[in-house]
Amino acid sequence: MSYDLAVWEGERPSSDQEAGETHSALYAQYIDTDVEIPPTPLIAKFVEQLLQRWPDLDHVDEDDDEDIPWSTSPLIGEAAGPYIYFPMGYRRAEEALAYAVQVAAKLGLNCYDPQEDRLRT
Repeated sequence: MSYDLAVWEGERPSSDQEAGETHSALYAQYIDTDVEIPPTPLIAKFVEQLLQRWPDLDHVDEDDDEDIPWSTSPLIGEAAGPYIYFPMGYRRAEEALAYAVQVAAKLGLNCYDPQEDRLRT
């Protein structure tokens, strides 16, 4: 089980409902496809900043992986174009979510929480 987060470039949605619709459209366009699309530089920078705090799972010893919030590795592998949708383990999700929202805001990215169907700021 994981806690998922969607982050993307673009104009800020005017409501949680619009954010949910944008997230669904971006997921269909960039993730739910057989075409590999490299992440944009801004999304790559977002991932890089997350990994400065917690490395990818494949860069730590098995004994230390409980301290890593990511449920996938490499994290950049969850990104495509101007969009990333990534899972976090529940045990560290609250802390990782807060940090990811902070980094996204600093970079001018949108952050959507599909569990709560709302934009995060």
